[in-house]
Amino acid sequence: MQQRLYFQEVATRDGFQNEATFIETADKIALIDELSQCGYAKIEVTSFTSPKAIPALRDAEAVMHGISRNPEVEYTVLVPNVRGAERALACAIDEANLVMSVSESHNRANLRMTRERSFEQLREVVQVIGQSPVAVNVSLSTVFGCPMEGDITDDEVLRWVERFAELNVRGVTLCDTTGMAYPSQVERLCRQVRARFPQLQLTLHFHNTRGMAQANVLAAIAAGIDRFDASLGGLGGCPYAPGASGNACTEDLLHMLDLMGYDTGIDLSRLLGVAARLPALVGHEVPSQVLRAGRRLDLHPVPAHVNSMDKQVAVSAGITQGASQ
Repeated sequence: MQQRLYFQEVATRDGFQNEATFIETADKIALIDELSQCGYAKIEVTSFTSPKAIPALRDAEAVMHGISRNPEVEYTVLVPNVRGAERALACAIDEANLVMSVSESHNRANLRMTRERSFEQLREVVQVIGQSPVAVNVSLSTVFGCPMEGDITDDEVLRWVERFAELNVRGVTLCDTTGMAYPSQVERLCRQVRARFPQLQLTLHFHNTRGMAQANVLAAIAAGIDRFDASLGGLGGCPYAPGASGNACTEDLLHMLDLMGYDTGIDLSRLLGVAARLPALVGHEVPSQVLRAGRRLDLHPVPAHVNSMDKQVAVSAGITQGASQ
């Protein structure tokens, strides 16, 4: 029996928020509607952060009201504070994703506040959302390393997971925010979190900054993780890893996992058709390797000169044989 894995697409939030060119609302809706038919467990649609802070996602309400819902897909959004939660709840979301960093330096740089202030703010959000049927997930950034502080201890990560688990959130995402994770570290931490918090829905979020995203996914699977974030085309990235590539690429991961016999639930052929339209949508090439090279068994026609080589070899052999007589 194939092992079942579950994927959340984050390009339409995590990827689009970094794009310099505003992607039109109708284009966002059309893309999400296509992704909704590909077999995802979740799609992170948008962010209810202030439009001034993230102008690329200033159309959050319009997008949420415009998409066609697939009942087999959970539609999640990023919610930074109580005001964002109220806006999101008015749009019939399935899940609210809350974000903070386990690194004090990164949290101050990214969210402009201390970790304790972030926690208090997010606890208020959990209380507001707790009055509704909407699920809550907390994404913890820099759990595998901070670009300013270096390594984060496992105990520190576990401490923050525990604080949110005590608020009865449904899930926690462990985020490799700047691509500092490596496989043995990933497997060790995932085993610890699973053992201590078996009630949590655990998701892993990797970046391919140093080319280890796929190896880290396999390490997480070995530790019993079955849920992953990924981004179409590999869009996205962290501003504190300048020049680095972005999130783990959805189609590259799925291509590998399909070959290895895992059941991802996603129609890769259909997804590649959607991904092929992404460069025109964002106005630049994307890091996807499979989009560029094709799948492993997307074979090419034999070049014409190869077919003629047999004749050339036969002619050459005949000339050589005649010359030796």
